[in-house]
Amino acid sequence: MGSTDFSWKLADHPKLPKGKTIAVIVLDGWGEASPGDFNCIHRAETPAMDSLKHGAPDKWRLIKAHGKAVGLPTDDDMGNSEVGHNALGAGRIYAQGAKLVDLALESGKIYDGEGFKYIQPSFENGTLHLIGLLSDGGVHSRLDQLQLLLKGAAERGAKRIRVHILTDGRDVLDGSSVGFVETLEGGLAKLCEAGVDARIASGGGRMFVTMDRYENDWEVVKRGWDVQVLLEAPNKFKSALEAVKTLRQRAND
Repeated sequence: MGSTDFSWKLADHPKLPKGKTIAVIVLDGWGEASPGDFNCIHRAETPAMDSLKHGAPDKWRLIKAHGKAVGLPTDDDMGNSEVGHNALGAGRIYAQGAKLVDLALESGKIYDGEGFKYIQPSFENGTLHLIGLLSDGGVHSRLDQLQLLLKGAAERGAKRIRVHILTDGRDVLDGSSVGFVETLEGGLAKLCEAGVDARIASGGGRMFVTMDRYENDWEVVKRGWDVQVLLEAPNKFKSALEAVKTLRQRAND
């Protein structure tokens, strides 16, 4: 860790004696926010939690489960299950998720890794393919990180780049994909002006193409395989922006 004084062992609790048995109960999705008609926890009957909160108010504490308190880049970044699993019991704040990627991009460490070094020799005559969510949701996708990765890859020899985008539809507002595509296409155009053949090659949407998280649905994966590997797409367009606008209009008709 760079210091001989560092230890992962936590200091003894100042009040809780050793040998005591305690229970840690994690309520996934449970939080405390301003009361209102759309706050389901506030509206529900919660006698057990009420008794704990009001029966011993001096022992009731609120802890943050989002933002910088759990190692994310800013306090605007929401927590989620992965973040919580990593942070619970750590006893300290450490960078994770998007923050780790930010640090790796800022320092250039991401380009020193085994994965990037493995693909870099193919830049001369091959194509760099990037696939993932396209949004600024922050939980599973950050558009600015993709832009920095594209720029860094081009500076390190990538001459032909193809991006396969999956619109989010969960961590961001409905319809925001149009703006994300416009931003990405603008960045790719600048790379083209610099002599890099960079463009969006294919697309899809979370839980419909490629990304099947919950249903174990092979058809979702197959649609991605057909488009992104076999180049067999049911719809073809001149640009990703045209594709997103057209398909959204069809869905709303």
